[in-house]
Amino acid sequence: MKINWKVRFRNPLFWAELAAAVVLPVLTCLGLRWEDMTTWAALGGVLLEAVKNPVILVSVAVSVWNAVNDPTTKGVCDSPRALGYDKPSGGDNA
Repeated sequence: MKINWKVRFRNPLFWAELAAAVVLPVLTCLGLRWEDMTTWAALGGVLLEAVKNPVILVSVAVSVWNAVNDPTTKGVCDSPRALGYDKPSGGDNA
């Protein structure tokens, strides 16, 4: 699996997508909203419930897979061009 992790970790959008890939399935499956997470204890309880539920774990795994996988390439890898990046591309097609 050839993925340019160094560049992905530097991209704030990757972190936002990864956070959403974990948090949103948990909240959705448990029927909760952001407003329900008002204390650290409440958040810990939600995470514990999520870990005990196989449906939530599978949903999170699929969401993380979608966040990591590049659908524009064959298989689970970055393109040769993306593997050569030192920082996230500015989208300038250069």
